[in-house]
Amino acid sequence: MSASGPQSQTSPGGAGVLTAPYTLEYTYRRSTGPLIGRFLAGLQEGRILGVRTRGGEVLVPPPEYAPGTGEALGELVEVAPTGVVTTWAWVREPRSRDPLSHPFAWALVRLDGATSGMLHVVDAGQPEEMSTGMRVRVRWREAREGSIRDIACFEPCEATP
Repeated sequence: MSASGPQSQTSPGGAGVLTAPYTLEYTYRRSTGPLIGRFLAGLQEGRILGVRTRGGEVLVPPPEYAPGTGEALGELVEVAPTGVVTTWAWVREPRSRDPLSHPFAWALVRLDGATSGMLHVVDAGQPEEMSTGMRVRVRWREAREGSIRDIACFEPCEATP
């Protein structure tokens, strides 16, 4: 067998175990579709877009189809860059792939004008500064590229809708 092919190892019980190196990767790119594409373009412009359902709900980020009915959606509406934390979890020790290198909260934020929550990061400094119902606003990245990361994070604010 070659060095990159399967290799046999002896297990503690004496039976051989066949092993092989394996790399999990996704070598393709997925298109964003018409609604998410427009949502991401809005983020690049410093705007947040949601989609209105037939029942009047505004969902952010916008799905292509209505949850529960599967109806195609298409009416995009702009929502405010401010909102309310509906639930949250504190991260005391961020990992290398986390969006912030210091402690932060993952939170569901219901933006003003939306009826659904959007999962994102809140940079509140310390857990005592976080609470369900607190007002937050978007902190935009300086250089935006049409990515969810164009929202650097949310931060506490006192502004009213």
